[in-house]
Amino acid sequence: MLTEAPRPSPYVSEVRRDAPDPGLGYWRRLVPLLALLACVTRVPSFVGPLWNPDEGYLAVQARMLAHGGTLYESVVDRKPPLVPWLYEAAFAVFGSGSLTPLRLCAVAAQLATALLLASVARRRWGATAGRTTGVLYLLISVGLNPQDAQAATFEVFMLPWTAAALWCADRRRWGWCGAAVAGAFLTKQTGGAVLVPVAWMLWRCGPSRRGVLRCAAGAALPVLLAALATDPAGFLFWTVTGSAAYASFAGSELHVLARGLTNAAILGVACAGLLPPLTRALRTLRTGCAELWIWLASSAGAVLLGFHFFGHYYLQLTPPLALLGAAALHVLPRGRRGTALLTSACCCAIFLTWGMLAPRPDLAHTQRVADAVRAHSAPREPVLVWGIHPETYWLADREPASRFLTAGLLTNYSGGRDGPQVGEKYAVRGAWAAFRGEFAARAPRLVVDDSRGAPYGPQRVRSLRRMLAPYEVAGTVDGAVLYVRRP
Repeated sequence: MLTEAPRPSPYVSEVRRDAPDPGLGYWRRLVPLLALLACVTRVPSFVGPLWNPDEGYLAVQARMLAHGGTLYESVVDRKPPLVPWLYEAAFAVFGSGSLTPLRLCAVAAQLATALLLASVARRRWGATAGRTTGVLYLLISVGLNPQDAQAATFEVFMLPWTAAALWCADRRRWGWCGAAVAGAFLTKQTGGAVLVPVAWMLWRCGPSRRGVLRCAAGAALPVLLAALATDPAGFLFWTVTGSAAYASFAGSELHVLARGLTNAAILGVACAGLLPPLTRALRTLRTGCAELWIWLASSAGAVLLGFHFFGHYYLQLTPPLALLGAAALHVLPRGRRGTALLTSACCCAIFLTWGMLAPRPDLAHTQRVADAVRAHSAPREPVLVWGIHPETYWLADREPASRFLTAGLLTNYSGGRDGPQVGEKYAVRGAWAAFRGEFAARAPRLVVDDSRGAPYGPQRVRSLRRMLAPYEVAGTVDGAVLYVRRP
């Protein structure tokens, strides 16, 4: 797929281009380089059992699916199915005790993204631009808090699909382009934002009815098949219509805004080698790279969607930034390229050091709670952890007593939201009825209140207080309260 010799793209004006290398020789040299760089930049991801609650959520989901659970029925989340299925497949082959196979999959995903971007850049601006793009992408891909950049979660596996969509659109392969858009959406909903630059490119090349139909069919068919493979109504609810309260700016506005600005600043540091040349070449690039600017703008809109501004959302900006940075360096004097790459490499080294040495207080807390759960429950005994750390179930090797793996689905608490929109009435529609039914049918012997003063604690959730009436306190661990059912 990547051996096609460079030729002018139909979407950019003709610019100075390097003499192209022979196709196979070019990739034989570039692929090992990028593979090595992808491995180096992902080294911190292999430190420790997991990085964030999203990894824990996926690990617990995968175990539930392996034991007969059904996605969007007895196993629920607000995300599409591809990454839970990937975790389930990895656990089926390698066992569920370690996330190392998923970390290797994340390395492969980053490498695939870098190669696709390099192919796009090489076709447009020549061999040197292709190499520059691939290297720049991998250097800036770790430029966030390690908990966001190093985790093997949705955004990392979404990026190859978005790059593939642009790669196919650049070559007018509209059916495959639509399939790549569907793959991005089925990995994470905001991945569908790549449809905006794809639509622009389709319009720019003189849209034919055949091209539009191929793109539409390629995008619709995988989504339809995924819905049929799960539960169509549940798929629609959990991935599209059931998150209205979650996607709201109300509650902790200053906290959320500060998080957004902080994560933007962190990514800005990672892109310190790109932003100066990109600013200098801005006028030149406006006409030649319109679809890349549109891709960046639509990705920024995807980051804003939901008003939570978590750091891992910003990973969606890195592919268009790498392409635009390479385009800027291509029209600037050659000396700028070395400066940009050196600056980016130094920034990358800082983030890798951060990832290797940063303390992990949340993980330490969760491990202590998991140890207590193992001590107070039998191996096949379901337990309930009332909190926002679903990885406790995975670390303790215990079965969840409910399909709702976090208190967020039952109270709308997420990411520090502590304003007026936290409570039972802001839960996912129908969640409390299902939760009470699960509790009545199979009440867990052990309940762990891991709220630690957060606004979703039992003192502020009346239904939970009633459900805890038959329980007595068995102890506390690092602020978490353990309740054991009375004989």
